[in-house]
Order: sequence, then structure tokens, then C-alpha cells
Amino acid sequence: MTTLDTTLPDSPTAPRIPLTVPVNLRDLGGIAVDGGVVRTGVALRADDLSTADQHTVDALVAGGLRAVVDLRSADEVAVTGRGPLATRSEVTYHHVPFLADIGHAAVGADGTDGALDPAEMMDQSRFGAMYLRMFEGAAAQIVTALAVVAHSPGAVAFHCAAGQDRTGVLAAALLLALGADEAAIVADYARTGESSGAIQERLAPVMGPLLARFGFDLDDAARAALRTGFSREPMRELLAALAERHGDPLTPLRAAGLTDGLVARLRERALVGPGAA
Repeated sequence: MTTLDTTLPDSPTAPRIPLTVPVNLRDLGGIAVDGGVVRTGVALRADDLSTADQHTVDALVAGGLRAVVDLRSADEVAVTGRGPLATRSEVTYHHVPFLADIGHAAVGADGTDGALDPAEMMDQSRFGAMYLRMFEGAAAQIVTALAVVAHSPGAVAFHCAAGQDRTGVLAAALLLALGADEAAIVADYARTGESSGAIQERLAPVMGPLLARFGFDLDDAARAALRTGFSREPMRELLAALAERHGDPLTPLRAAGLTDGLVARLRERALVGPGAA
């Protein structure tokens, strides 16, 4: 297996990060939206593409990938950089971090900062409040990412580490802008649950050392999270809270620069008639 030599900040050793096949990579094509379905080959969501193996990178570029939106924090990027994708001149790179650092995810269900035990931090069923804070607090970054999707000459892949939370929020924003209903957005989010175990295994070499900096043990947290299964509720909670607080769920994004023109461009690029995906 090919490995990527990386150095953690302030670390005297260089962990060898394995380059592996992404386990949570999928095209949003075919999802029902107002007026049709999402076109295949426009928007891909993924777990960490910086550690994608060379075969995956070659296949993505051959399939039309022309831009990557990296939602990870600066600390995460410092560990692996862009990986093999950095060698592909056809693919533009956009670093659009949704969190200043992964420690910002460690917030209690009541929205207050605080020290959480690993099981609580990794309990996916409790992430609804975090998603709402992200949607509102990173609205400008979401709009930036949507603009990349709207204007790229080819497919755009967006990813964080697991392809679940930050990626899930951006996928929801894109689908909302395209006119998808709650059921379609939640169904896309829930598909990540099919790969939860493989996701934890794949990200452990990178996220383990980073989480340790904030006092979390990934192995213990992953075991606790996997025991609870995967819940659709966080995405349902996000959509319900946006509707309750704003009426139009896109209001925070509109305040951050999402224009009618950008929405129209997204729909022009990503929408095809029913059954034509």
C-alpha cells in the first residue's frame, strides 16, 4: 500500500499515512430537486481526498474532476496537504475551512463550549446543534463553495475528513439551493451511515493524533459512536431549525452573499429534467 509521509505540527516523528480508496465518495447525481434531478458529474461529496490512492485520483480526473473544495481545518491540511491530487494540474484547489480547528466541534448539545467525553463528541445522533451553528456561522464559506460548484468547468468534489458533517452541511446547502425537499436531503445524508465503520478505520491514522491534542481518544470515541448506529435526526434537526428560525432556510446564505443569480447558475449547471440524470 502506498503511504504519504507527513509530519504533525510539533511532532518529532513522521507518521506514514496510508493512501487508500475513499469509502464515502458519491455523486449527487440523480437526487430529485424542484424541476428535475441533479445532473451526474457536477457535484461529488467525499471523505478525505488528500489520502486517496493514485488509482482513485486518476479515475476521478479521467471522469471529469476539475475542482476540489477542501472543508478541513488548517491543522488537518497541515498533516496531509493535498496528497496525490496536488500533482494534477487539471484540478484547481480551494481551501474553504468550515471550522477553525476540530476542537470547535467539541460543543455541548446546549450550544456552549465545554469539555466533552469522547462518546459525547463522537455521538453522531447529537450533531444537529453543531450543524446549525456551522450553517449559520460558516455561511460565507458555504456560499464560496457553492460558487465553485456553479462556475467550475467540470465536476467539483467537496470533502472534509469523514465526508459526514462539514460535507453533509454543504451537501444540504447545495440541495436546498437546487430545490430539493427535506426527504431527499435527509436520504442523501443517511447514506453515509452505510460506511460508518469503514470511515472510522480510514481516518484513524490522521484524526487520531489530531483528536489527541484536544484530549480525545479516537478508538474509544469510534467504538462508542458505532454502538449507537447512524441517525438521520441531526440533518432533520438542522432543516427544522432553519425553517423555524428563518422561514426560508437559505436566509443565512443569502445574507452572506448567495444571490438569485448564483442560485440560477447552480440550477442551470446542475439541473436536468426528470429521469435524465
